[in-house]
Amino acid sequence: MARDQFQTLTEPMYYILLALKQVRNGSDIRSWVETITDKRISLGPGTLYALLSQFLDNDLIKRVDVDQKGKYYILTDKGEKLLKEEVERLKLLIHNFEKFFGK
Repeated sequence: MARDQFQTLTEPMYYILLALKQVRNGSDIRSWVETITDKRISLGPGTLYALLSQFLDNDLIKRVDVDQKGKYYILTDKGEKLLKEEVERLKLLIHNFEKFFGK
C-alpha cells in the first residue's frame, strides 16, 4: 500500500502531487511549485524525476501524453486519496498544536 511507503510526504512530494491535479510535464511542475511556494522550494531535475518514477511505480500518478515538450502526468485516484490523507494528517498536527498553545 502506498500509504505505508509514503507514510508522511516531504514537501517536494506533496507539491509534486498537488501540481498533478492538472496535467503537467516536468518543466511545468518545477515552475508551478516554485510559483506556489514563492521560490522556497526549487525542484532539481534529479529530485523531480526520481519522485515521478516512484509515484508512477506506485500508481499515484500516470503518464497521459508525450510530445516534444516532454512527458505529461496527472494524479490517479490513488494519488488523490494519498494527498487528501496527508492533508488530514497535517490538519491534525495543527489542531493538536492549537489545542495546547492556542490559536
